[in-house]
Amino acid sequence: MTVIVRDFLPTDAEAWVRVRRAALPYMVTTPEQVVFEQVTAHPDKRYRLLIAEEDGEIIGTAQVGIAYDSPEPGQGFCNPYTLPRRTGRGAGSLLVRTAEEYLAGAGAVAVYTWVLDEPASRVFAEKRGYAPSRPAHFLHLDLANGVLPPRQELPSGVELRTAADFADDPRPLFEADAESTADEPSDTPAELADYEDWLQHTWNNPGLDRELTSVAVVDGQVAAFSAAETDGLTRYWSGMTGTRRAYRNRGLAKLAKNDSLHRARAAGYTDAYTGNDAENGPMLAINTWFGYRICATEVRHVRKLG
Repeated sequence: MTVIVRDFLPTDAEAWVRVRRAALPYMVTTPEQVVFEQVTAHPDKRYRLLIAEEDGEIIGTAQVGIAYDSPEPGQGFCNPYTLPRRTGRGAGSLLVRTAEEYLAGAGAVAVYTWVLDEPASRVFAEKRGYAPSRPAHFLHLDLANGVLPPRQELPSGVELRTAADFADDPRPLFEADAESTADEPSDTPAELADYEDWLQHTWNNPGLDRELTSVAVVDGQVAAFSAAETDGLTRYWSGMTGTRRAYRNRGLAKLAKNDSLHRARAAGYTDAYTGNDAENGPMLAINTWFGYRICATEVRHVRKLG
């Protein structure tokens, strides 16, 4: 049996999602999102999706590209995943080697990847020259059976809206997202400076649920938000919860996220997931308060090229 690596085709989307869900069930991914992110990728991202195939069966995938919105140039990424029942056949190694060759040709000086914090995955990364960096957690909340904190009375001057209320002019949400993203802990920090790019890849992403994305507004100004991504069925992902600097330490992120979770449960979603940098204590505390519990840990790894 021979394993080959090739480029993704739109007809692979369903199989791509099956691999991702089997290897990383904590992420919320849909075929529509996979195709959308590929066809709308910014040219500077050099985005490429790879498929590992064995005798016609898709057994592995990889997302590959350049962190084009990072202030430090040449930061590449490769996130490979293999069906758990198809490991040990060389698919992961071939995906990584293909990705590294592509990224080196695209000008990358380093490759970052997320590695599950379990022995086989760590050994796989270390054998290929990847060194561990910062950890992050996946967290799960049982929306069907868990008890959410009750909705609180809003402070004077504060109101809760949804992202759908900003359909005519989402720029205030872009500005809040850009400020929050700039302060997020990361090995490859991002700077959101291009509004049109944000509209294309964030606002118009089919995974973003604008009705479940809650926004805290203070005296008419966007102060905090909790972005919701869903699979349209049962799974909900908290894509980003952030507060603008001038409004921090007032509990506004909690208000927004609590509103979003209550909306999600009312809409029939049963499982909520989110991700946290392990050093982001304030956000971990908020999620623990909601009832989220750590269900898995990843460790960022990096390999220098050249």
